[in-house]
Amino acid sequence: MQKLHFNLIAVAIALAFSAGAMAQTLSKTEYHAGKDKISAEYKAAKEACASLAGNPKDICVAQAKGNEKVARAELEASYKPSSKAHYEARVAKAQADYAVAKQTCGAMAGNAKDVCVKEAKSARTAAKANAKVQMKTSDANAVADETSANARDKANSQVAGAHQDARAEKQQAQYVVEKEKCDTYAGGAKDECLKQVNIRFSK
Repeated sequence: MQKLHFNLIAVAIALAFSAGAMAQTLSKTEYHAGKDKISAEYKAAKEACASLAGNPKDICVAQAKGNEKVARAELEASYKPSSKAHYEARVAKAQADYAVAKQTCGAMAGNAKDVCVKEAKSARTAAKANAKVQMKTSDANAVADETSANARDKANSQVAGAHQDARAEKQQAQYVVEKEKCDTYAGGAKDECLKQVNIRFSK
């Protein structure tokens, strides 16, 4: 029930921030109006958290702050579109999700909390790695569209390299999570758990 309550708060706040819905290029007037709207909606979202206390309030505030940062990043990407701007918006989303997840982990204790934090970091790593792949893919394709078949081959090679790097980053992050889970065991059971994890991840 408590988790559902957190999720409802998150959805309510997320719906308030509408800058992310802007897909077309904005005029300067629309851009400044968007900034004002985001500021106003952030203030309202923070005020909505005032009725809460303790960890639920921390989660609510983190969600409000995260949504504001994401909305601003997406507004920038709509105002001055570029692969870098869209990358920054995706990274802002990854950071915002991580901030909320970390606050949610704060209600836990012991190994459950440790695993929760590691999983939040792993999700952030995966999201940022995916964002990097998307940026490099976009840049590589843009170059290839303007040049020869050789450039297209080079672009494809760059994209393949980006995917490989992303897989490695995500695998390492997941490895850290699985190792942390072994801390629920002791003695031989823990050793066996770590051994199996190392085998799975070829360590």
